[in-house]
Amino acid sequence: MKVLIITYYWPPSGGSGVQRWLKFVKYLQHFNIEPVVYTVDNPNYAIIDRTLQNEVPDTIDILRQPIKEPNNLLSFFGSKKHQTSAGFLNENPSFFGKITHYIRANFFIPDARKFWIKPSVKYLSTYLANNKIDVVITTGPPHSLHLIGLELKQKLDTKWIADFRDPWTEIDYFHQLPLTKKALEKHHNLEKEVLSNADYVLVVGKTMKENYLKYNKNILVISNGFDTVSKGEDSVLDAKFTLVHIGMMNADRNPKTLWKVLSELIEEDEGFAKDFQLKLVGKLAQEVLESVNQYRLTSNLKLVDYLPHNEVIALQKNAQVLLLAVNNVPTARGIITGKIFEYLQANRPILAIAPTNGDLSEIINSTNSGEVVDFEDAETMKKTILAFYMAYKNNNLEIDSKNIEQYHRKQLTGQLADIIKKLN
Repeated sequence: MKVLIITYYWPPSGGSGVQRWLKFVKYLQHFNIEPVVYTVDNPNYAIIDRTLQNEVPDTIDILRQPIKEPNNLLSFFGSKKHQTSAGFLNENPSFFGKITHYIRANFFIPDARKFWIKPSVKYLSTYLANNKIDVVITTGPPHSLHLIGLELKQKLDTKWIADFRDPWTEIDYFHQLPLTKKALEKHHNLEKEVLSNADYVLVVGKTMKENYLKYNKNILVISNGFDTVSKGEDSVLDAKFTLVHIGMMNADRNPKTLWKVLSELIEEDEGFAKDFQLKLVGKLAQEVLESVNQYRLTSNLKLVDYLPHNEVIALQKNAQVLLLAVNNVPTARGIITGKIFEYLQANRPILAIAPTNGDLSEIINSTNSGEVVDFEDAETMKKTILAFYMAYKNNNLEIDSKNIEQYHRKQLTGQLADIIKKLN
C-alpha cells in the first residue's frame, strides 16, 4: 500500500510539530505501507533542527512545492525586526501589532498557510492521476492542510484520513484571537466540513474524540509517543535537586503558583535553597521570565536555549524531577503535551501542573510516572515538591513507572497501519 502524507512541518523543522509524522514515516514501512511525503519547498520555520533529517528514511519519496506565506507582508505593520513566531501570541501588542493580529485572525482563515491550498490541490491532482496512492493523510495544524485533503476528497473521491495533532477551534490560544462573528462562524463551518467528510479522523486524546464524535463516528485516538533512543553510557543524575522543564513556555503556561511555592521553600529552608536548581530549556515568553524574576528565583535559575532533540533526551534523563506545565485555559482538560511521552521514557519523576481530572492526569496516573497538581493548589504543590526533595536527600528519588511501552512510536504506527489498511 501507498499513502500520501501532507504535512507542513518536516525536517529541518524543529520543535514539537514535526515529531509525530516524522516517526510515523520512520516506521510505516515495517507494516508494508510505503509513505510519500508532500511538504513545503521554502518553509518559514520558527525552529530549525537539522539533526532530525537523519531520521528520514532514504527510501521514501518527498514531494515539495513552494508556498506563499504572508509573514513578510504582515511585518510591514510591525517591527522591522519581525521574526517567525515560535508559538507565542504577543500578550501586549503595539498598535500595529493589534492590526496584524486582526488581519491574521480574520483574513487568513483557517491560518496563514491558506495560499498553499489551491496550488497544492492542482499539483497533487496531477500527481494522483499518474501515481497509485491508496490513502491521503493530512495533518494539522496548520489546518489549511486539511482543506487540501477535503478538496482532493471532493474532486477525486480519494480515501482520506485527517489527523489533528491539536484541535481547531478548541486549541489553547483560539479564545485570544480577535475574531469577528463572521470569521468565527467560518472557522466552525470549515472545521465541521473537514470532520464530516474525512473517512477517519485521528486525534491525540479522549477529550478531543468526545468533542468531535458529533461530526463523525470514525474518530480514533492515536496518541503521541516516544521513540527508541540509542543506548550509550548510563545517565548521571544532576548533582543538584533540579526541576527541569523542556520546551516552549508561553504566558498561558506560566505556572505562577509554582514560582510562588518555590520562592517560599527557598526562603524557609536554607538547605533547599542551596540544593535547588530550576532549569528551563527552550523558548520562553517574556511574561515567564518576569514572573521568575518577581519571585526571586534567578539565583536558582539556569536557562538553556533550544537544543537539538538528541541533546534534549539526555537532559531529561539527567533531571531529578521533570516539570510539565499545561496551558491554563478553558480547554486545559483535553491538553496532552507531546513532551509527556518522552518524559515517560526518561524514567524520572514528573511534576505536572494541570487539571487533575484531565487527559494528561489519566496518563500520568495510569503509568505511575509522577504527580499532578491543579493550577492554584499551592498546598499540595508544596507538599509534593518537599516529598521529592526528601527522597532526593535520601538518595532514593526514583520512579517505578509501568505500561509505558504502549506509547512507543513503533507500536503507535502499528495502530495507524491498521486504520490505513481498513480503507484499502
